[in-house]
Amino acid sequence: MTLVEALKTEARRLGFLACGITDPGPPPHGDRLDEWLAKGYAGTMRYMHRQARRRKDPRLTVPESLAVVVLLENYYTPDGEADLAAPRVAKYARGEDYHRVTHARLERLAEWLRDRGAAVARPYVDAGPVPERELAQRAGLGWIGKNTMLIRPGAGSFFFIGSIFTDLPLPADPPFGTDHCGTCTRCLEACPTGALVEPRVLDATRCISYLTIEQRGAIPEPLTERLSGYAFGCDICNDVCPWNERFASPTDILELRPRHSLAAASERHFDEMSDDEFERRYGATPFARPGLAGMRRNVRAALASLTRQEIG
Repeated sequence: MTLVEALKTEARRLGFLACGITDPGPPPHGDRLDEWLAKGYAGTMRYMHRQARRRKDPRLTVPESLAVVVLLENYYTPDGEADLAAPRVAKYARGEDYHRVTHARLERLAEWLRDRGAAVARPYVDAGPVPERELAQRAGLGWIGKNTMLIRPGAGSFFFIGSIFTDLPLPADPPFGTDHCGTCTRCLEACPTGALVEPRVLDATRCISYLTIEQRGAIPEPLTERLSGYAFGCDICNDVCPWNERFASPTDILELRPRHSLAAASERHFDEMSDDEFERRYGATPFARPGLAGMRRNVRAALASLTRQEIG
């Protein structure tokens, strides 16, 4: 068994959905990031501007790296009746914080690489200036769909993308070179805020996930009406994708399975909560990102969005 074959076998043993390898060189079409930023689509995510140069050339982040191991981590669980009731929470945020869960599993694979001679094996998951989707496509794991998500044949798009930069000279997999979205535009048509301004172009400032997680201060009034009951994140453009409807299957990762719900929570659910209680109940969940003040805002906005839809 070659080192690459053994690596992919170990990745499967650890429970990753898929594993591919690419080089750390610049992804194609780096100019599109500049155009996206220039249009203001990053909103208040100023770190995207600061990281732009390194996102366009991953070698600048880990100069010693010779290869990037890219992993997919399935987080899908089907919606129950309670999950469809406001205030709603996106599927990926119903379990433990994936940054902790997936990073810990990536670190186990990184240690496996170190045991086989790697002096450098640095893991990332949705953190740092790493162009995950572009690297995943180049590692042969799927194509970037019209909803800007990486879509994998036979799996869909309900997964996290992790990567390990290493100085081991691992041979790259062939890139995924075909687009299987065809003429489908379900994701563009379903987005209630019009955040998908064209295929594969997301105006983050209109995206429900951005508004409930990254947005600082009040959510703009015209967009509050269109939250569709979501208080954290959004699944709409994934839920309507035919690849998910057909192929998404429940995760085997226990920590990512639903452990908490806001179903039927009142407008005052977080208003009546102290900082200490919030930390105790939600400190290990993605809710820690917007924090207590952000979740108070989100729940009020989510419930108000349904009230206004009913009035309209």
